[in-house]
Formats: sequence, C-alpha cells, structure tokens
Amino acid sequence: MSADLVVQTREFDLADDLLGYADPADPRAWLRRGDGIVAAGADVARVVRVSRGAEPRTAALSRAWDEIRGSARVDDGVRLPGTGLVAFAALVFDEASAADSVLIVPRTVIGRHGGRTWITRIRDADDPGLDADADDPGLDANDPDAGAATAPAPTALGPHWAGTLGPGAQTAQGYQASVRAALSAIADARYGKVVLARDLVGTVPAGSDLRRLVRALSTEYPDTWAFAVDGLIGASPETLVTAQDGVVTARVLAGTTARGADAVTDARAAAALADSPKDNDEHAFAVRSVVASLAPHTTALDADGGPFILELPNLFHLATDVRARLSDGASALDLAAALHPTAAVAGTPTDAAIAAIRELEPFDRGRYAGPVGWIDAQGNGEWAIALRCAQFDVAGSDRGAPIGLTAYAGAGIVAGSDPEAEMLETRVKFRPIVDALA
Repeated sequence: MSADLVVQTREFDLADDLLGYADPADPRAWLRRGDGIVAAGADVARVVRVSRGAEPRTAALSRAWDEIRGSARVDDGVRLPGTGLVAFAALVFDEASAADSVLIVPRTVIGRHGGRTWITRIRDADDPGLDADADDPGLDANDPDAGAATAPAPTALGPHWAGTLGPGAQTAQGYQASVRAALSAIADARYGKVVLARDLVGTVPAGSDLRRLVRALSTEYPDTWAFAVDGLIGASPETLVTAQDGVVTARVLAGTTARGADAVTDARAAAALADSPKDNDEHAFAVRSVVASLAPHTTALDADGGPFILELPNLFHLATDVRARLSDGASALDLAAALHPTAAVAGTPTDAAIAAIRELEPFDRGRYAGPVGWIDAQGNGEWAIALRCAQFDVAGSDRGAPIGLTAYAGAGIVAGSDPEAEMLETRVKFRPIVDALA
C-alpha cells in the first residue's frame, strides 16, 4: 500500500523554549517541566472532527487514526516518547455533547525529552517538494545539522494581556442547590457519587498570544500536564493513562482540600485530608473505577497500597498510582476510551452519574473533564483529564473581536458532602486558570 504521509524525525540541538514555536493564536502543546511536544506553526497535515452520532466518538477517532498511521511511511531516527507520527487530540466528556472531539496531525512537531530535542516533518506523499527517490521530507538522514537547518524560527511571546471572567450558567447559589439535589438522590440510593461542575465565562483581548496562558500554567504548576489543543487550554494534575512500549500507567486523584496559609495549617490540612472518611470513600470509588476499566486490557495490574498526598501549589489531593502491562495491543487512545469517564470526574455508577450531570448542570461541558493528549503511530501516548482548563473560541479569533472563553471546575459529591464546602472547593480549583488569565 502506498503511503499518504511521509514522516521523518531527526535529533538536533535546540536551546529555545518549545512554546516559541507554537502558533500564538491557536497553540498546540503538551508540556511538563520543560519537556513535551508542540506543533510548530499553524499548518496541519490532517484534522479529524467527530460530532454527535450513533457511533461512539472515540471509536470513530480510533478508526480514523488507524487509517492515518496505517498509510504513513515513518522514519524515526530518535525513538522517544512523542517522536515519529503524532497527533494531538481532545475528546468531549459526554457523547451527548454538542461540541466535537478532534484529532490533529501537525505538519511540524518539535519536542524535548530527557535533555534530547528533535524535529518531525510530516508531508503528503504527493508533495512536489518531496524527493521521491530519497523518501526524504526535508531532512538529510546523514546530516546531523539538517533538523536545525529546516526548523522554523521561534517567535517571542506577544505582549502581556489580561482576561475577564464572570458567572456562567451555573451561579454559586445554583451550584449549592444542585449539590443539595444530588445529596437527596444519594440518600435515595439513586447513585453513590456524582461530580458536579460550575462554569465561568469571559473574554481575552483580540489578538492575544494564548501561548502566554500556557506559559503561566506550566510555570506555576510544573507537576501538571500543561496542554493546548484546539482552543482547550489548561494544566491537569490527573494523568488518565500513559502507554509506552507495553507499559501502562495511570494516576487517580479524588479527594481534595485547599492548602493552608502557613506551615502549621498546611500540615493540618494534609492530615485532615488523609484521615477524612468522606474523601477516602470518594477516592476508593475512583480507584476501583480505573482498575476495573484497565483489567480487560492488561496483566500484572497493581494499584499501590493506599492513597498518598499529592501537593500542588494551591491544593492537596489524595492520589493513587496504577501500573500494568498491556496484554491485548490496545492503543493509548483505546485505553483512554475504556477509562473515560472515571469516577473521579463523573461518579458511580457511571450511567446514573452521567444522567445526573445532564439534569443538574445547566450547561454543556464540551471537552471539560474529557481526555486530552497525544498518540503516536505505535499506539503509545499520554492522556490527561482536561481539568483546571478553559475552552477558547479560537475559530473566531481572526474576526478582530475579543476571544470568548468558558472555564470549568467541579467537585465530587458523596454522602456527607456539604454544599457550601463543595462550592468553595470549586473556587479553589478555578484558581489556576483565574490567576493565569489575570
């Protein structure tokens, strides 16, 4: 079968900030502690958008990705996570959402991992500039400096800007009313847990360099995954799943408290979270959900013996790491589909929790709390849950008007939850995106 895409990755020296290569108006990035991948510029080789229909969207995207990678000729001289043919993707939380799930294959990807850097060029096989005899999409395999010679020039981040945010469809009072309704349903045994979110809406000035938001989030929250895909920008502390050479890992977060104002209150807050029956029950729900979803695809599945305290600049979370070995050849996208939605972002039982979310949230979540990440031609990839994020209207950013955005934050509701405390938890979870927009 002839190739539709020709892909070549070569290592080269790169001292610049990865974000300098991304498109200012619509950055595509996946970053953690300076490592990761970015799409250089705005050009894309393939875009797949899947809207609401009879078929699950993840199945449609997985089939489309299989077709793309199956007809690509890949020459990867680096072989690190994020090299070769890669696609960025962001999926909706709910199949009923009016938003679309998207998979984007950039023309050029620049990455860094463990001190090594590379450039990947992705070209159409019938590109008249492609040397058919050399199968070379612009890089000379024998020239170690070829990548640097053909790399696009980075650009400085644009001027600082500030956004505005205000109440969305779900007010603070409305949120507490929704929590009380959920608690009544839990008391009636309709479900054991539901995660309820609220929204904030706002704008940023026309022409804003959105890379500045990614930079602020990745700098202030270095232990999270800072992501930007099709206008969805955030910093997630929760890895949904990572698959690399047959090893599968996930991190489960459920149970949250705000950090203290000083060392003493900080230690007390962490101890109270560790000892909280309500938070430990919520966390156990989430761990069982992940283990049950991974079990059909893996062997040697291990969820370490109990939750630990994950420290973020503004929050403590109860966290459990899960590790397994892939047994059935599922891709990272397949695993993300199997895991989503976890109890940590939906509730349990899943179907009842989703129905409650549709009933009690007066907005469409879109891609908030859905899977976001990347996948490569071997099925490896890294996926997070889209939390601490906002969706920007990048499609309308070229109209010269302010860019609209919606930010989201949620909290897990179980028996014993307090409506005011849950509302305050969402306020703390809004802080990363609110501070970065300021």
